[in-house]
Amino acid sequence: MKLDRKEILKALETITIAGEGKNMVESGAITNVVTFGDEVVVDLVLHTPAMHIKKRAEEDIKKTIHDLVSPEAKVKVNTKVEAAVAENPNQIKGKSIPGVKNIIAVASGKGGVGKSTVTANLAVTLAKMGFSVGILDADIYGPSMPIMFDVENEKPISVVVDGKSKMKPVESYEVKILSIGFFTAPSQAVIWRGPMASKALNQMIFDADWGELDFMLVDLPPGTGDIHLSIVQALPITGVVVVSTPQAVALADAKKGVSMFLSEAINVPVLGIIENMAYFTPEELPDNKYYLFGKEGAKNLAEDLGVPFLGGIPIVQSIREAGDYGRPAAMQTASIVENIFDEVTRNVVQETVNRNENLPASEAVKITTMAGCSAVKKK
Repeated sequence: MKLDRKEILKALETITIAGEGKNMVESGAITNVVTFGDEVVVDLVLHTPAMHIKKRAEEDIKKTIHDLVSPEAKVKVNTKVEAAVAENPNQIKGKSIPGVKNIIAVASGKGGVGKSTVTANLAVTLAKMGFSVGILDADIYGPSMPIMFDVENEKPISVVVDGKSKMKPVESYEVKILSIGFFTAPSQAVIWRGPMASKALNQMIFDADWGELDFMLVDLPPGTGDIHLSIVQALPITGVVVVSTPQAVALADAKKGVSMFLSEAINVPVLGIIENMAYFTPEELPDNKYYLFGKEGAKNLAEDLGVPFLGGIPIVQSIREAGDYGRPAAMQTASIVENIFDEVTRNVVQETVNRNENLPASEAVKITTMAGCSAVKKK
């Protein structure tokens, strides 16, 4: 069997890339097609770093050639990601933090799903694995990390680095932490507008001596608002982990959170979704699972959105107690909780490795100063 290159190109004209109106051939995404008997090699160039778009494009190419040309064709797709370059004088450009290799944002659409608890346990598990880890508590209006790491009464000290005065993060359980909670009284409410909160975040990011970090985890506030935009503008986010419970109301907001990061304006890779409070197992009935908030809702959402499912975390009383006492539950050696967080954390690390192997290095998102304003008319 010999494949016809023209027939293959005609078939590929039926595919469009998510977010683009033109088909793959017309848009120039298909740069070359080479056939060798029953083998075909397709060179594909994408302008988005989103992993789910890359995977979908490759799957569409293979399926289309099999359906419209030959089901026996051996298809290989060589994908290259080239970031689109656009200059705009109004763009706010961020910069990387020297010495920080991977910046993972932990987000949720809805509050109360355990995002901060998951962040704290991911951090201590990464530290146990031998990685150097930091947490930036970006939840300005509800900072939780000082409590979860038992450092409520600690204050960052000032150190001189290269002739400049910088904050030294508070360290607990081998994790470096900066939080607005270190600068306010526990009973004091943070009553700031967006620009003030963003300025405080920038100080904790760039006026701090983070040192060498393999992972910086950014604990974002719930929703899709001002703080999120400030973070993606200020930092080159390696990827985002979304936390949700299985129930429908939480999933609806988690879906919006994923949609924000995958949107054309933001375009930050989503490493996957973690399902928190996935089920409850009574101590006296260790083989029973009770799905109090629904069964595998976040897992099904991950499949629907084409993003990885990173694992499910059950409702365990000790996880809540450990967070309240300031010693993350993942530190409970030889326990079910430790094993669960080990598995979830390994999945996060693996997806980070996959992302770094398949996509170009992150850049801070370039959003114009008027982005998000409803008064700005789209041209």
